[in-house]
Amino acid sequence: MNDTSRFLVVHGLPIIFGAVFLDQMGVPIPAAPWLLAAGALAAAGKFHWFMAILLSILACLIADFFWFYLGRYRGTQVVAVLCRMSLEPDTCVRKTVNVFTRYGYRGIIVAKFVPGMSTVTPPLAGMAGISAGRFLLFDGLSSVLYSSAFILLGYIFSNQIAQIAAALNQFGGGLLTIIVILVALYLLYKFWDRQRILRELRTAKITPAELGQMLNAGGEPPIILDVRPVLELEQDPAIIRGAMHLAMEDLEARQKELSRDREIVIYCDCPNEASSAKTALLLRRKGFTRVRPLLGGIDAWRKGNYPTDVWAKTTGAATTTVVVNNEQSSPAKDAKETSRTE
Repeated sequence: MNDTSRFLVVHGLPIIFGAVFLDQMGVPIPAAPWLLAAGALAAAGKFHWFMAILLSILACLIADFFWFYLGRYRGTQVVAVLCRMSLEPDTCVRKTVNVFTRYGYRGIIVAKFVPGMSTVTPPLAGMAGISAGRFLLFDGLSSVLYSSAFILLGYIFSNQIAQIAAALNQFGGGLLTIIVILVALYLLYKFWDRQRILRELRTAKITPAELGQMLNAGGEPPIILDVRPVLELEQDPAIIRGAMHLAMEDLEARQKELSRDREIVIYCDCPNEASSAKTALLLRRKGFTRVRPLLGGIDAWRKGNYPTDVWAKTTGAATTTVVVNNEQSSPAKDAKETSRTE
């Protein structure tokens, strides 16, 4: 038994609880290796597998309900904070919303097994108005499956895990160093790819003031695309006046609705406007040359007190609202409540 195994045998239960809790809270410390190790030790009769599963479930429920509660009362602000902690901060919300929207309550279960989505799903569930009891029911089922699956895998493949642990112990820090270097190179590549996309469109961005001037100048206005997920629009239905909603996933099917001869302005509410930037790149590759992301997205537009409309889910249309001192009038709020009710 190596030092790591002995340490896990002695302090295993608090470690399992802490690792799973931190993982579900969004801290980039994976819990799966600890659960696999616990299963391997349980196969050797050196660890209490039932208590490990129980503490793992408890850690999941505590962390998930914390984010669920914040999502209910803080909505998109909480999701934005969580996504800044991920490797793909500008697309993790969109991916999670797609799963949540497609699978409904089953999405809560599916998300637990998808890296980057487990922490984001609970606040989205809170935003969607799911009751606390129903959320805990499905999240509890998801936690049971998640914890049991990894501990069972560790139990089944205990011999292989023991061999890997022995190899690590034999090579000392050499093999571990190689793994750390590979992970670091992957992180550097993701960072470089993100910066490359932003650099390609940095010079092409349009400011809210420039867009406002274009809309007030008369003549043919630009096509304005809102690429935020539907769930975010339900929580924050304000869109730029005259804009149409077009999710990135629908771009291929709906590109014929766009004119190649008109200016196209794209916006979102994600950090660094990366979702709008990626959509702009996709459109350029399809032959749309006059495409520009909006600098600062919808938040910058509202801070400039420019006019907005209220997006209506049932018709896909928008009803006008007046913005005064950066506050929406009561019709906007009424429309938001009506959209939720319907």
